[in-house]
Amino acid sequence: MKKILLIFAILFMGINSYAQIEQLNIAQRESQNINSADQTDDQNPQKPSGKKEKPPITDYKIISVIGDTTYVDTTLNIKKDYKFNYLRKDNFGLLMFSNIGHSYTELTKSFDKPRPSTLPEFGARATQFAFLEVEDIHYYNVPTPWSELFFKTTFEQGQLLDAFITSNVSPQVNLSIAYKGLNSLGKYRHLMASQGSFRTTWSYKTKNERYQIHSHFISQNLSAEQNGGLTDLSNSQFASQSNEYSDRSILDVKYENAERLLRAKRFFVKQHFNLVEGSGEQNNNEIRLGHELNFTDKEYYFDQTSPFAQYGNSYQNNELRDLTEFQEVSNTLSARYQNNILGKIAFKARHSNYNYGYKRKLNLDAGTIPNRLKGDIVSLGASYQKNIGGFELVGDLMINTIGDFDGNYFKAKAGYQFDAENRVEAGLMINSQKPNYNFLLYQSDYKNYNWYNDFKNVQTQRLNVRLKSEKIANVDLDYTRIHNYAYFGLRDNNNPEILADSLITPYQYDSDINYVRIKAQREFDYGRFSLDNTVLYQKVLEGEQVFRVADFITRQSLYYKDYWFDRNLYLQTGFTFNYFTGFRADAYDPVLGEFYVQDFEKIKGFSRLDFFFNARVRQTRIFFKVENLTTLLDGNGHYAAPYEPYRDWNIRFGLVWDFFL
Repeated sequence: MKKILLIFAILFMGINSYAQIEQLNIAQRESQNINSADQTDDQNPQKPSGKKEKPPITDYKIISVIGDTTYVDTTLNIKKDYKFNYLRKDNFGLLMFSNIGHSYTELTKSFDKPRPSTLPEFGARATQFAFLEVEDIHYYNVPTPWSELFFKTTFEQGQLLDAFITSNVSPQVNLSIAYKGLNSLGKYRHLMASQGSFRTTWSYKTKNERYQIHSHFISQNLSAEQNGGLTDLSNSQFASQSNEYSDRSILDVKYENAERLLRAKRFFVKQHFNLVEGSGEQNNNEIRLGHELNFTDKEYYFDQTSPFAQYGNSYQNNELRDLTEFQEVSNTLSARYQNNILGKIAFKARHSNYNYGYKRKLNLDAGTIPNRLKGDIVSLGASYQKNIGGFELVGDLMINTIGDFDGNYFKAKAGYQFDAENRVEAGLMINSQKPNYNFLLYQSDYKNYNWYNDFKNVQTQRLNVRLKSEKIANVDLDYTRIHNYAYFGLRDNNNPEILADSLITPYQYDSDINYVRIKAQREFDYGRFSLDNTVLYQKVLEGEQVFRVADFITRQSLYYKDYWFDRNLYLQTGFTFNYFTGFRADAYDPVLGEFYVQDFEKIKGFSRLDFFFNARVRQTRIFFKVENLTTLLDGNGHYAAPYEPYRDWNIRFGLVWDFFL
């Protein structure tokens, strides 16, 4: 602890001394707007004749799939540091595996679904943290071409790059194109990960905006070598924290001959036409017809050149390949009426065609395992939205009426905006759907991984209360109840001598799970210093046998911020501290690409300390970070999951660069 305090003191003394080159007072700084993409080299209002003035940043609009509109944000703040990662979102509550592009252990579980489903999801959920869903794709409307370049270093050989450009070819038509590429060798044997994701969007609206359409196409390939984790001997060598094993490539892994690949394509269209145009600013008595098309194609491969004995017997002695295929096409038609008194009332109908499975049937002594689950589902639903002063009421429901899968969901939210800085919301979500397809049907070259189940619907009820307040705190309180929870587990939990991987099987919990959590976030400013705090406490009241999370998770960032070099550079530098309590985390199974409940190992809670130095020069944000500083002093014997070591200390850097033409 004394060594850590000494590092704190030395670094902050150096920063404070160097910062004396800038003597602008705090009041002057705060009066300046640092969120301008249109800051020019010459702030003089007298422009040279003929020079075109740049559009304001608010004209560069970003539109979500549900129609919410924001604009480009080129500022630098601590939230941008939290999102500067492989997922490009705040990964609080996720514990990363040793290499980028692999999986994450969920320290907390969220059931806040932006778009609930009434159908089963595609399996291999542990491989899809970086998978871009429909709600992750945005559309744009910009006055001039805008491009963004994201770059970050990885582990050993490789890099992470996300490049994007959008432009309006006319005031009514916008096009965008982007590509995300990853290649990272990793520190351990046979753990290389790669990704190639191409996405493009297209938007059009008529001049009177009576007709609008948003469409995207995305192709995603997420692959990673699989090594099964450390061997028992390597586990003990790693846990010893001896310098003899600081070169992680000398540690043995269970095998070096397997790879998994998730390949997916999606074509999406959302369009609407105002059959009757509304009057006034509130579009009173407007009637809108809508249509949404979603065509998704996914394939999951697990390839292994020779079988691994601990997975059990296999049907083949070499060149094992498990290939799971999935296609789904859904069309949704809707009609919405908007009235100043009644609000927005919509009715919708959806037809979905699904086709999931394999190229063969299995005839076993216990029965036949089919090769396909396919059929058609017809669903009906409605939605409602009304604003009354500061109050907002939102409701949405859908139920399957025809088809082999029962399912439904209901979402409701009520919110009140006290003022610009304070808002309170309460929400209810009820969802009933089949477990993901991996639970229902799976076929493999490994004999233990073949089953066909008629599981009941997983029924989830979630109640949420949220307070957003800059002066008090941002607080989320969740209560979740789950009936018929589906999970992967071991056939013999009471025998720790038998390795779990050969015993994986799907289960459905016959009792209820009751789960509560509270999360609070608040940032404090003290002159040039800021302290950002996030604390989460959660408790599984019932069902801890199969549903496990860390009781306590916290993150604190203490940092210094200032302008340097005649205000040409804005910086934030400091430390981020993370900690979670120990628990029996789920283990990772490479064959399924899923996590499973285990009782043979408890993941010890541990703390992580990162040092960061971030800077902003015009529209460029530069990020530098020393990750997991504590391992420099105390060594690293920590795990992200059983047999999966957590990453060592590392120096990483990168940038986000916006261009406005």
